[in-house]
Amino acid sequence: MKKLFSTNKNNIWFWLFIVGIVVLFFALPLLSLDAGNTGDEDAFQIPQGRNVIEWFKTNGEDSTALTFKDLKYYGSSFDVITEAFNRIFNIDDINTSRHIFNSLLGWIAILFSALIAIKIGGWRAGVLTMLFLFLSPRFLGHSFNNPKDIPFATAVVVALYFMVVFFETFPKVKWYTMLLLILSIAFSISIRIGGLILFGFFGLFAFVYLIKRTLEYKAKMQLNLKKNTKLKFLDYFSTKEFVKLVIYSIVIFVSSYFLGLLLWPYALLSPIKNPMEAFTLMSHFNVSIRQLFEGTLQWSDALPWYYTPKYILMTVPVAVIIGLLIYPFIGGGKKENRFNTFIVYFACIFPIFWIVFTNANVYGGWRHAMFAYPPMVVGAGLGFNALINLFANKYLKIVGTALPFLLLILPLSHIIRNHPYEYVYFNKLAGGMNNAYGNYEMDYYYHSSREATEWVIANAEKSGLETGDKISVASWHASSVGYFLRNDTARFQNTFSRWLERGNNDWDYAIFVITGMMPEQIRGEHFPPKNSVHEITVDGKPICFILKREDKSDLIGNNFKKANQTDSAIYYLEKSFAYDDYNETVIQNLIELYFMTGRMDDAKKMLDHGLLYLPKSETMNYFLAHYYMVNNRLDDAINVGEKILDINYKFSAGYHILVNCYLRKNDAKAAEKTLLRMIDVDMLDEQGMKQLMEIYKAQGMTEGMAAKRVYTAMAKSFEKRGKKEEAEIYRGYAKGIK
Repeated sequence: MKKLFSTNKNNIWFWLFIVGIVVLFFALPLLSLDAGNTGDEDAFQIPQGRNVIEWFKTNGEDSTALTFKDLKYYGSSFDVITEAFNRIFNIDDINTSRHIFNSLLGWIAILFSALIAIKIGGWRAGVLTMLFLFLSPRFLGHSFNNPKDIPFATAVVVALYFMVVFFETFPKVKWYTMLLLILSIAFSISIRIGGLILFGFFGLFAFVYLIKRTLEYKAKMQLNLKKNTKLKFLDYFSTKEFVKLVIYSIVIFVSSYFLGLLLWPYALLSPIKNPMEAFTLMSHFNVSIRQLFEGTLQWSDALPWYYTPKYILMTVPVAVIIGLLIYPFIGGGKKENRFNTFIVYFACIFPIFWIVFTNANVYGGWRHAMFAYPPMVVGAGLGFNALINLFANKYLKIVGTALPFLLLILPLSHIIRNHPYEYVYFNKLAGGMNNAYGNYEMDYYYHSSREATEWVIANAEKSGLETGDKISVASWHASSVGYFLRNDTARFQNTFSRWLERGNNDWDYAIFVITGMMPEQIRGEHFPPKNSVHEITVDGKPICFILKREDKSDLIGNNFKKANQTDSAIYYLEKSFAYDDYNETVIQNLIELYFMTGRMDDAKKMLDHGLLYLPKSETMNYFLAHYYMVNNRLDDAINVGEKILDINYKFSAGYHILVNCYLRKNDAKAAEKTLLRMIDVDMLDEQGMKQLMEIYKAQGMTEGMAAKRVYTAMAKSFEKRGKKEEAEIYRGYAKGIK
């Protein structure tokens, strides 16, 4: 260490790095103190951390960790370690503690990204890399409170650093290099079984290293033959070195694999079978979430192939994109840099390529690919460093040095303006927030729930409308709101409400993050609603707002509706509509009641009003199709039904109204095709199954033959989509029918 400082005592970039990394060590935890909770922390990860602790404490008798929301397939090392820490030190504000740990892992990612750049390009490259990663708003924001993607990204970049060191020093690898490489890979596996990708990385890098050494040996052999000197093969590469590399690889793989399982109950039960099962399941993640992308709500399992790369290009600093693109051409291609350039660029390009190639089910921007980002930033830092090295003229060198700092002004200003919502960031390539708002997800991790809840605690007053003694605070993510209300339960009670059902639920204040809302509503002139009393904004755009209940006629009307007291229900709902004629809950309830009471003209007027406001509402379009069907305008109903499925192909009622229209037109073939479409999108329900069976029975088939036809169709559909196991199951059902 003393030699390091004495050697670099006159290097300004060395001192900038030392000062910068020390400042960031304190800055990141301090910034994390303002962060809210993610949508997963309180509902999933904190409980699972407790479950795992209890599994160990009871020697497996408490098996909740193996049954809780399929989280047995994930390693939970971060949650387990932080839960143990909070228990040992009796910490009440457990999320603040977790966020500090999270931010320190973000700091470690910055440190080791910079160290890779330093090893390849020197201290200036390290300083640029450090700044690029810290001033990447998405990465910085996630470092506050993302306990899956940030720890995993950190583990990957630390492992990459020690891989660089390993191959640089091979065959004389230090014992601590091996140890730290093993521990970093183990940590990645303990978070996600996807950490096994590092085995592939190391194996590929080792193979390329062997090729590199062989080519070097060949070149030197040829050179020495020209000089008529004898060169021994062992001087450059040998069988001994090959064997040593294989042995080292085995030690690294075996040690890191089993160390990575130590805090993972499900893996410990069967250390080979269960992790492989988890790897298979995680590779075909079956949860589908609606995502706002390119101005429409789309299902995550049907997003376009370019979802992840486009999101990255829209949300990382432009400086990172420029630096990453130029380095291979102005420095990375040099002979002495090629191998490390390959390591850095493969580590950032391959994961994104694989997501695209496998059509992986990803959502929430590019957070699932965040482990590929630190290597990108390393490439960017090296790129600008190489650009500066190109200039011999001192003035051009000053301009080149200033360029990356100038390019970082915009992300820096976003961070300053919008803390702690740094991760809600879109760069100039995306047109910034003005263009992205209403077209892409904003606060998809629900961070703003904290600030909103704290505002309610500080400002909420009783209005006389309360049902009980407490003020009821509703939200879509009640677990996060409940965490911040935990010390005020004498005044407040925490309740759940979906956005589209808000008028049907009893609350006094409601907190809604805009995630999941219809884009045309977000962009509309009547948003947020008139009873919004506080907004949380990013660059002036609301990402979360608080509603105050000023009238409960909508709730009273819905209660009468549920009790089948239609006259009273209509009276109160019309009263609520007069107060706020853009409350879609009230609009939909009134449309349904007008249908029930035969007031078709009133239903149509209300439909026209609602669809003018929300033209892509599946429910209102369904009511419109129903209106046309009741009035025997079957072609119009079919057109609307197809529109519904264009909006949301998983809206099962849309298929059923199409089937009913076709059957009324005596077009059984079209009805059958519609039901087969349901099979292709995994939406065939009991009603659809019965309808398809009836269609086949009407063609003269027996009950068994009809069932066999349905099961065969399902098997073919699964096979066509590459789901071979499901196809075999239904093919077996079909064969079992005689």
